[in-house]
Amino acid sequence: MSATAQKEKLRHPEKAKNPENPILRKPDWIRVKAPTSKAYGETRKLMRERNLNTVCEEASCPNIGECWSAKHATVMILGDTCTRACAFCNVATGKPNPVDLMEPENLAISVAEMDMNHLVITSVDRDDLDDGGAGQFVKCIERIRETSPGTTIEVLTPDFRGKDGALESVVTAKPDVFNHNLETVPRLYTAIRPGARYFHSLRILSDAKKQDPTLFTKSGIMVGLGEEKEEVLQVMDDLRSADVDFLTIGQYLAPTAKHAPVDRFVTPDEFDEYKTIGMSKGFLLVAATPLTRSSYHADLDFKALQKARIAKQR
Repeated sequence: MSATAQKEKLRHPEKAKNPENPILRKPDWIRVKAPTSKAYGETRKLMRERNLNTVCEEASCPNIGECWSAKHATVMILGDTCTRACAFCNVATGKPNPVDLMEPENLAISVAEMDMNHLVITSVDRDDLDDGGAGQFVKCIERIRETSPGTTIEVLTPDFRGKDGALESVVTAKPDVFNHNLETVPRLYTAIRPGARYFHSLRILSDAKKQDPTLFTKSGIMVGLGEEKEEVLQVMDDLRSADVDFLTIGQYLAPTAKHAPVDRFVTPDEFDEYKTIGMSKGFLLVAATPLTRSSYHADLDFKALQKARIAKQR
């Protein structure tokens, strides 16, 4: 399939659900070295011993070597099987196992053993649960507060669609950062994120901030899926209307040929431009590079958010 044909399919997403396409050769600016450090191996061993899943592995994150070597990991609670099938995601889809009741305790032990300053907790979608898994987020937050009170906590949640009170319970548990990713522009939702709704996700971010104005809110999108620049700028405006503090933008990388194809590789200069435009629109922080992911350098970004808010309040 030609590049023109690929783009045409993404301009008409109803015709392009999970097409099989060859994976494009990555440019030099997006290649990373395979992990080899001792610290990487130690982090991997600890995750195995505590029966914890990480989005680093399940989503094939290109930054896993760097992050795990620095003893940073994004834990994925509620199992390794998702109830949805997004065209960009490498997490397995199917019928999930029952919720692991020991997961909050095992997570808390791992955080203490790794002496983590900042933790990111995400999850698969669990549409099979009455609360969408919100209660497990709350239990993890509460247990970590008890055992590692100095650790700041960032949650990256699913949309909890149709689950009354789910969002409110997570926000009430007082994470330091509430993240929910829009992932892409509205036009591409049918093909890329068919189980979600753009404006519902936007409302989650808005409602989280309204419930707790002191909460840092965060969202992210991927580029290189066939979106237009004007659409990305509109997403920025929508997020600012929802009073979101922090935006991440990274290059989409197709995990396999059966996932949505990469339309193109966005250049570093274009990412720099997105960052400049985003900051001009009023975000406290914008991270925009080819390798940017929601949790990449999350500890440093949290400190930057704190400083930016203080500076803005002066």
